[in-house]
Amino acid sequence: QVQLVESGGGLVQAGDSLRLSCAASGRNYATYAMGWFRQAPGKEREFVAAINWRGYNTYYVDSVKGRFTISRGNAESTVDLQMNSLKPEDTAVYYCAADPTGRGTRETSFTSWGRGTQVTVSS
Repeated sequence: QVQLVESGGGLVQAGDSLRLSCAASGRNYATYAMGWFRQAPGKEREFVAAINWRGYNTYYVDSVKGRFTISRGNAESTVDLQMNSLKPEDTAVYYCAADPTGRGTRETSFTSWGRGTQVTVSS
């Protein structure tokens, strides 16, 4: 029902910032909760952040609290992840995901996925 395309990844040094963006299209995407996940080599995919469809509630994994901020873009078709104070352990492929329930409270509810964007943080 929704197609997602991530952008904004790149190679940065520890302490730098990046802003990822996810562009959504398709039926009813504006009412979906949106989230970001990441997967590092040899590791399972990890939840990073989520925002409910109206933007009232946000959720973060403990390791990024205070550093990352998820937000709806000015256009309703985008969701961003501002990443500050990046660390080498943040290195991963970052995936945008959509939750058709609109809540963003259960990881299993994220059923649509982008193809990912690589974030590499050097020490």
